[in-house]
Parts: sequence; structure tokens; C-alpha cells
Amino acid sequence: MDETPATPIARPSLHDTIVNRIRSMIYDGDLKPGEKVPEKMLCETLGISRTPLREALKVLASEGTLELLPNRGARVARLTAEDVDEMFPVMGALEGLSGELACAKATDADIAELRALHYQMALHHTRAERAEYFAINQKIHEKIMAVAGNDLLVTMYEGLAGRIRRARYISSITSGRWDEAMAEHEEILAALEARDAPRLAAILKGHLRNKCEAVKEVLRSDGKSDEAAA
Repeated sequence: MDETPATPIARPSLHDTIVNRIRSMIYDGDLKPGEKVPEKMLCETLGISRTPLREALKVLASEGTLELLPNRGARVARLTAEDVDEMFPVMGALEGLSGELACAKATDADIAELRALHYQMALHHTRAERAEYFAINQKIHEKIMAVAGNDLLVTMYEGLAGRIRRARYISSITSGRWDEAMAEHEEILAALEARDAPRLAAILKGHLRNKCEAVKEVLRSDGKSDEAAA
């Protein structure tokens, strides 16, 4: 019997694990906007020392999720309507271009992979499994960007993706945008399957534009709540 060398199972590094855990705490609302990051508690909870924790905080600060405070640790960044108005049109332009390029370059295997991801995401939507839904949602957008095959475009996208991810999550958790976003993804898949570049670009830009308005609606609601509590 021939023996085939086993392929090592990829294991996330401690650094990546810490970054992802803290990011999840922010997305899930365990750490709220404006709140100081409790370093001692996180070290105890995650079983780590201050050094790897602070390295992880630097990564989250670079993507705009946290703000580093000189000699005072870090706090969860607040999103403003101005931030959203700056970020989403740029991301919409990048994703629109990625859609045009992907329609021209996508293989049948690429389309099949995106279709499988879409139906997996739809199942999580049906089950109201938000964390799983967002993980697949992110993979879909990243896959379209990868299929586009433009390294500079990918670099620009990755530079903004971290900053915008939390805003996407906030709007879909707290508003009626989730069902609408799912319907828009149905249109994205259909345009990809038809390799209709102008249509896909328009859908992706509209998808980001609608998300932008949903995020600002949430921010306005939170502002009113803060005023009422004051």
C-alpha cells in the first residue's frame, strides 16, 4: 500500500487567535464603542501576557477598530457618520471594479465556488446564525476581489476592509438590512453567473450604498439614545 505524505494541518498563530478573539468581542458588543480595553481582564481570560496582547491591539488599531491612547492603553473606536460617508463610497468603487474584472476573468470553477459559498451563507441567514453568516459573507467579497486578479486593487481593498467590517456588522445586527442584504447577494450571484460586468458593478456599488445608509441610521439612533440618557 502506497503511503502518501500527510499534509500538515494549518494552525492559526497565537497572534492571529488573539486578534480574532478581541475583534469578535468588539463585533459582538462585549467591548463597546468608546470603552477602554480591559487589558488585565483580557490577559486573564485569554491566558496570555501583556506583550502579545499589546501587539494584537496594535493590529486592531491599524485597521481602525481600536484607538491607541498614549501611555493609557486602548479604547474601542467610535464610528461617526462622517467616517462612514468617507469609507463606503471608496469601498463601493473598489468592489464595483472588482466585479467588472471578476466577470471577465472568472472560471466555471470560480463561479461554482462562489455559488456554494452563497448557499452556505443563505443557510446561516435562514437559521439567524449571524457570526457564521458574516464569516461567509466576508469570504464571498474576498473571493470576488481575488478573482479580479489585480494585486493593487487587492492591496487597496485590504487596507480599507478592516475599518469597514465593523460598520457592516453593526448595521446588519441592529436593523432590517439583513434580509435586504441577502436579496442583494442573490442579485450579485445572478450577475456573476451571467458574467454581466456592468450589472454586477452597479449591484455591488448599490449594495455598499445601502449599507452606508443603514449604518448611519444606526449611528443616528444610538446618538438619540445617548441624548435621552443624558
